[in-house]
Amino acid sequence: MTVSDALWRFTDPGSGSVSLIVETPAGTHVRRIPPAMPLPADVEAGIGAEKAAHTAAATWGLPDFVFQSSLTRKGSGQRELGDRLLLSGSRGAVVQIKSRTVKPKGDAEERAWIQKVTKKAMSQAKGTVRMLRLQAAEMVNGRGTTLSVAGDAYEWMAVSLLDHDQVPDAMTPTFEPIGMPALALTRRDWDFLFDQLRSTTAVLDYLFRVAEAPPVALGDEPVRYYELAAADAAAPPVDIDTELVGPGGRRFSTPLLPQVPAGAGQTNAHLVIRYVLEDVATSMLRDEISESDRLTVLADLDRLPVGMREEWGQLLLGMLDDVEQAPDGHVMWRSRRQLHQEAAGDRQMLFVCATRFDKYVEASFGSYVMLRHHQVGERTGQPDSLRSLGVLLTPNHSGNRPWDTTLVRVLGHSQLTSEQVAEFEQLWPQSGNA
Repeated sequence: MTVSDALWRFTDPGSGSVSLIVETPAGTHVRRIPPAMPLPADVEAGIGAEKAAHTAAATWGLPDFVFQSSLTRKGSGQRELGDRLLLSGSRGAVVQIKSRTVKPKGDAEERAWIQKVTKKAMSQAKGTVRMLRLQAAEMVNGRGTTLSVAGDAYEWMAVSLLDHDQVPDAMTPTFEPIGMPALALTRRDWDFLFDQLRSTTAVLDYLFRVAEAPPVALGDEPVRYYELAAADAAAPPVDIDTELVGPGGRRFSTPLLPQVPAGAGQTNAHLVIRYVLEDVATSMLRDEISESDRLTVLADLDRLPVGMREEWGQLLLGMLDDVEQAPDGHVMWRSRRQLHQEAAGDRQMLFVCATRFDKYVEASFGSYVMLRHHQVGERTGQPDSLRSLGVLLTPNHSGNRPWDTTLVRVLGHSQLTSEQVAEFEQLWPQSGNA
């Protein structure tokens, strides 16, 4: 069946998999979409569907961003707050999971059941957000840490997630507006998005994007994804003043939605960014950073565009190899940074590699991030809305891990004195886009 001029879809009745054949600027790409992740065998189907959805989000995204349901008091009883929550940065999704636990009947009966549970899911999601706005709740994420979730701290949406083996063709459930973006998906759709993007932040951005668009039939989310990905690939790049980062800056454009799955390249370089995220997540636990601050830093790092992660992973591996070539007693530095302009304010990401880690290197790295933050803030004329995240990788020769990770985050006006700026500029003269 043809879906568009650039997309063909085939369903294999035997395996239940769907194959999309996509014409991209790089040639023909075949994307096989398997059935949803199997349910665990040791629990009943409804609980199993919740666990499977959680596992997909925690495995392909980050476990820190997916939260289990919580109980809150309502009158003399208790109320469950969502089956799962996705939280990243200032965005949150309440996920209500509905599982068909009996043998499916005819199409008419299944359509009626899906319609009923979708409406119920949307009502439950609306109730969860209302309760969180009345009173914050302590919620536990996939890393096992607890966050106090206040409803007013997030922009919310609702996701009705359906676990059903035989969704009738062209089934598009309807529901009344609930005062926030809302979307119905199947578990196969859910697994596809996390497998395709490998970033919770990118998945949330996608969900918010399509929730405002006309609905598509359950099970057709991969088709819509590739239609949007094709449009993104054809869109002209946004103009940006490369001089904002200083001499040697260059524009790099990548589609919001990559047509090729994250990590489908010839190497595993995309995993470097995931390893860095894991380093930051676990090291900040040891440093006893507040959970809110820890998740904010992780969300900032997870905003690195999916389409750039393979290239940046290769770059970091090359930089690590370079700094290890420094003569004994010397320190070599390699760096690369990115400035992203968005409505909420400018965001700068700085990746640095150095030969070794010691107090001198740590202090020098801090001065580098502070200086580049100050310089970009001065050039944009909006220092108060700038946030910079610096990540330092240094080789580790213990045999337990390939590198150590150090992090510096700067928000708003740098507060550097003119004397400090002059001192740091001598230490870090501007060259290229370093």
